[in-house]
Amino acid sequence: MAQSSEQQITDRLFALENEGMADQRAELTGERFLSLIHDPDSGTAYVFQHGLDDTEGSEVPEGTEFWAYDTQEQAERAYAQLLTEARQSGDLVEEDSGEGLGDEEVDGAELRDVYSADDDDPLVGGDEGEPAEP
Repeated sequence: MAQSSEQQITDRLFALENEGMADQRAELTGERFLSLIHDPDSGTAYVFQHGLDDTEGSEVPEGTEFWAYDTQEQAERAYAQLLTEARQSGDLVEEDSGEGLGDEEVDGAELRDVYSADDDDPLVGGDEGEPAEP
């Protein structure tokens, strides 16, 4: 089995994080983030630190680093240690952050003015869901 390049791993970690697959994610000062990610395909656990990606994936943010671990427990200990260091140095902004992730809205039709028929349709009821009287 071929080894993945550092760029491939970084791309994979960004994809997993944007899909909401990070087990834990913290926001640090300077629009930086620290994540604990378990890759279900490789079985490898990662601690992933990176800046905010304003380039939509065309460039890796400066200061992006990851550390790979054989077990989830090892990665959890490393993540907890880095989080403790960030807290002590004043770099921790939010411990459970969804800031800067991909579009979190559920795909599907956009609902606009869902109650617009209430005023015009005699079959749409008033209070308590009862049909209006003709």
